[in-house]
Amino acid sequence: MSTSTYTPASIWKGALVGGLINTFINGVINWFQVKDLDSVLVTDNLISTEAHTLFSGAVPLAVSLAFILSGVAYASTKVPDKPAYFPRYFLKSLQYAFSAFGMVVTLGVLWQRWMGSVEISPITAAIWAGIIAGIVSVIVNLMVVTDLVKK
Repeated sequence: MSTSTYTPASIWKGALVGGLINTFINGVINWFQVKDLDSVLVTDNLISTEAHTLFSGAVPLAVSLAFILSGVAYASTKVPDKPAYFPRYFLKSLQYAFSAFGMVVTLGVLWQRWMGSVEISPITAAIWAGIIAGIVSVIVNLMVVTDLVKK
């Protein structure tokens, strides 16, 4: 494929399709983690809590997805004269992972500050975990593919 194949519309379409797939897959995975619980806290006010919360699962999910999916987007984007993965795109993958960590933790802290310890049903927790995974997937895919195509 040449870079002319990657129009902004096709980049968005690919990112959205990947995001929907990740939303479904990670929502189902999270469902199996929380299905036996009566309720799930969105956040807890203790940093050392042992309780499973929505954000305690969403943070490592977002970080790992950002790192893994940036590598997948790099590998699956076919452009002429694509730069080597190491070190530039490996470091970008780390950057995306740290950014995802910061954003999801910040959202969790703000939620706890403004909303407090709110309990939700396991199915709602699974849906929200899937949505977070989908958002991370879309953003990372857009960033990587757009960066590769503009070269």
